[in-house]
Amino acid sequence: MSQPWRGIFPIVITPFTDSYELDEASLRRVVRFCIDAGARGLVGPANASEFAALSDDERRRWIEIVVSECSGQIPVVAATTSGHALPAVALSRFAQEVGADCVMAMPPHVLHPDAEGCYEYYLALSSALEIPVMIQNYIGPVGTPMSPVLIARMCRELPQVQYVKEETLPSSRMISATIEAAGPYCQGVFGGIAGQYILDEHRRGACGSMPACQTTDVLQAVWDRLEAGNESEARSMFNRVLPLISYERQYGVALYKEVMYRRGVIATRICRAPGRELDEWDRLELDAILADVAPLMGIYTP
Repeated sequence: MSQPWRGIFPIVITPFTDSYELDEASLRRVVRFCIDAGARGLVGPANASEFAALSDDERRRWIEIVVSECSGQIPVVAATTSGHALPAVALSRFAQEVGADCVMAMPPHVLHPDAEGCYEYYLALSSALEIPVMIQNYIGPVGTPMSPVLIARMCRELPQVQYVKEETLPSSRMISATIEAAGPYCQGVFGGIAGQYILDEHRRGACGSMPACQTTDVLQAVWDRLEAGNESEARSMFNRVLPLISYERQYGVALYKEVMYRRGVIATRICRAPGRELDEWDRLELDAILADVAPLMGIYTP
């Protein structure tokens, strides 16, 4: 893990039981699924993990389970976004103690700080940790968008700030700008936003992407072809999965979980986020989309 990270680092979803409790057995299956699907790292509990709906104890248990089940096979990036630097540092230290390889955090997601406040937040994280810190630059209302100049300053001045996940718009241009501004002080910039701009982001120098986990195998296969210089085949494969990515932009977590349920990985489709469920027409459209994508999936239960 001393080499800079590259590839697909999926956001691990949070499965729940029928009574809305954390489903630890399904969470372990999600970890194994991602590893078997070729993931180069694991991330969470982040936005696609419904982190805002988890208690502090559940977030700690989530990190424990994922680190334990992964067992050092690939890096685990623990998402530790909090409303203030103090709880962010506490959760990040816990993640470090149980074996996470990196922490990723957005600035405080309720009371959004200004640029200097963002700097102080990441300064606190960098000063408290021995593992790398990844800045998550995300759009509002959850995120606090930061400029490439500010991000580059933090990469340059804060020793543990080594990676960036860039999700502000237009993300491809922001990746280019951050890479140019940070230069050698940044180990790598990941894309996000469901991986929908992965082709352009790779060309611009992104080191990987962090989509939700339901298409890990397909997107890693796309990435592998880009790394091998086979853009034509990568683009053809990506265009097959693009309708599914576009559809998930409407329904978010409900769609991630529906696909993972159909792939036999999680036991329920339950989401804690309100209004997150598909109706019969949504499922019919998903049937048609998956009929075209399924041949690209190594593990699929129709």
